[in-house]
Amino acid sequence: MHLTAPPAAEAGRRDAEGMAVASFVTGLAGLLVLNLILGPTAIVLAVLALRRGTPRRFRAWLGLGLGIADLVVLGVLTLVQGTTPWVVWGG
Repeated sequence: MHLTAPPAAEAGRRDAEGMAVASFVTGLAGLLVLNLILGPTAIVLAVLALRRGTPRRFRAWLGLGLGIADLVVLGVLTLVQGTTPWVVWGG
């Protein structure tokens, strides 16, 4: 049995699908923890997946929305508490 590498278009499509799924997962996780890091990551992955023509467009759009929601949650928590909801250097 001889295995060959997939054509570049097929490999790119699978990469875009993976980016769409990763965007959704990071956006969802960002609602709970590390929203400052996971939110922008979800946004970037979603935009890349959509630009590469992922067949999982809905999942990429969900990831984009969740990434934006992560940043909105961070903003609201910052406004309500008057400071960031996390401490970097253990104050």
